[in-house]
Amino acid sequence: MAAAPSFRWSPHEAVPRGTMRSFTTLLEAELEALSAADRRRSCPEASGASRVHPELRGQPMLSFCSNDYLGLASHPALATAAAEAAARDGYGASASRLVSGDLPAHRALESALAAFLDRPSALTFPSGYQTNLGVLTAVAGRDDLIVSDALNHASLVDGCRLSRARVEIYPHADAAAARRLLAADGPFRRRLLVTESLFSMDGDAAPLAALAEAAAATDAILIVDEAHAFGVLGPGGRGLCAAAGVAPDVLLGTLGKAVGSAGGFVAGAPALRELLVNRARTFIFTTALPPPVAAAAAAGVGLIAGPEGDRRRALLNERREALGEALVGRGLVPGIPAGPILPVVLGSEARALAVADGLRARGLFIPAIRPPTVPAGSSRLRITLSSAHQPADLARLLTALAEVLA
Repeated sequence: MAAAPSFRWSPHEAVPRGTMRSFTTLLEAELEALSAADRRRSCPEASGASRVHPELRGQPMLSFCSNDYLGLASHPALATAAAEAAARDGYGASASRLVSGDLPAHRALESALAAFLDRPSALTFPSGYQTNLGVLTAVAGRDDLIVSDALNHASLVDGCRLSRARVEIYPHADAAAARRLLAADGPFRRRLLVTESLFSMDGDAAPLAALAEAAAATDAILIVDEAHAFGVLGPGGRGLCAAAGVAPDVLLGTLGKAVGSAGGFVAGAPALRELLVNRARTFIFTTALPPPVAAAAAAGVGLIAGPEGDRRRALLNERREALGEALVGRGLVPGIPAGPILPVVLGSEARALAVADGLRARGLFIPAIRPPTVPAGSSRLRITLSSAHQPADLARLLTALAEVLA
């Protein structure tokens, strides 16, 4: 297929007749190219409070694709906290916290996060993506070296790029390679090691202890994104860093997965928090979390930290072991995963789409994950578990997989 012509337009030039039509034509050509490569996507129309039993265009489905790992997204405690905050503080924050001020819900959430993680301070952002972009661009710059895992999430990749630091990529989970790259000669102001703790598409855990040793040996700053482990893994749900006895310089996390709300956070030293308030553009130049969202997140953190969190993590662990053993026995995954993410790699985009469509026809919702989210040739089903899944749900999934993959 011939390359599409470039489209450039300066706001200082007059818009020629037909430009909008030409631009639309170019966009349609790009969409057609995505369709031809089986990479065109759309947002399914879902409804209902349950992330495990949603409706897609009115059809009841059993879902294995949400990150609501502890089933808290529809917990009544979060709804009550959100309603109370809306009545007390209003719904929208209306501006950046530097402009309109911290509201009680923001302060309470950050205090809860810091206490739960046993870190001196925490700062929240409107999303996990904005957290990672804001932190990396605030703490790294042109004179710095960032060493990043090859399978890090897009938000970390983009944060590294936007920082304008020199970025070196080490093979996935290879702590020895990371150490060699960190030890590179150069007049770097800072050296930073960036990794996820539980990888979002492969479901495996980073070698955090070895990475912490590599960072210490090279005087590097260790930055760990606990997005998929926070609330789920480690002692009391405090994540894989706590499980490994590692205290990263910068701990990143999200409030939109196990917590059941929305937003992102960073936890670390008070000086880190103050620097981010002054330097993180995604904090400074965006409206803060709505108070009801922040209050719901604080309620979710409270549940995670208490007996309810322990009970739900135990259920989730049972589901993980049961489904993991079954999938290993069928040759669909190489081993029982560390967390609630079980990728079934299928290869081509076309095959992943066909399998996902077959499951959907049987009332199961697991969208195909395709490039650029995962490397070419590794399109997959990303099966995610929730404590809200029942044994009968797992049996139904295994039966449907056997039929579709036969």
